[in-house]
Amino acid sequence: MLKVGLTGGIAAGKSVVGEMFVALGARLVQADRIAHSLMRPGEAVYNEVVRHFGREILNPDGSVNREKLAEAAFGSSTVPEGKRTARIEELNRIVHPAVIRSQDEWMQQMGIQDRHAVAIVEAALLLEAGAAKSFDRMIVVTCRAEQRVERFAARLRIDLDTARKEVERRMAAQIPDEEKIKAADYVIDNSGSVDETREQVRPVWQQLSPDAGRAFNGVARR
Repeated sequence: MLKVGLTGGIAAGKSVVGEMFVALGARLVQADRIAHSLMRPGEAVYNEVVRHFGREILNPDGSVNREKLAEAAFGSSTVPEGKRTARIEELNRIVHPAVIRSQDEWMQQMGIQDRHAVAIVEAALLLEAGAAKSFDRMIVVTCRAEQRVERFAARLRIDLDTARKEVERRMAAQIPDEEKIKAADYVIDNSGSVDETREQVRPVWQQLSPDAGRAFNGVARR
């Protein structure tokens, strides 16, 4: 089995690229969905997040309100930079280790099911979480800065100015694309059309798929 990390900045199009790989035969899990499941009421991560960030981040039914949690962690532009950084790191210390354990368990299960599988973990903060060592290959998805804003605005149905501020706020907590690209085995530029992105995905898949069998025989790069 070949373990592949798929990452990139906010609204770069990681999910679109991930689904393209799935259509070609890859197995995929999204770290964001893992985090969602770990934040269900009664889960250990949920309890720790509420303990650290307060019940103000909860919906009336007790579930975590993602927007309120983001506001509590990332803060507003009026909050001092040092305090914002400390709060983000506080949230990451709670969530990242649990997500990484779940990712590793999922990849182990995929290997049991199919020793030649290409198992992809899609995660925005894969490098930030220190999880790169878990993977044989790394794919970074990029796009133009203004596209991030437009896509984020469309996704949340908010105006461009609000989206721009939110994207900048969240990108400040992420490793810049330039640094992510240095850690990448493959870079997919998602600035163009869906077809143009798909044309970049196909040759990457052609290299990854044969690697799955070689990884089982102990000759993967990492």
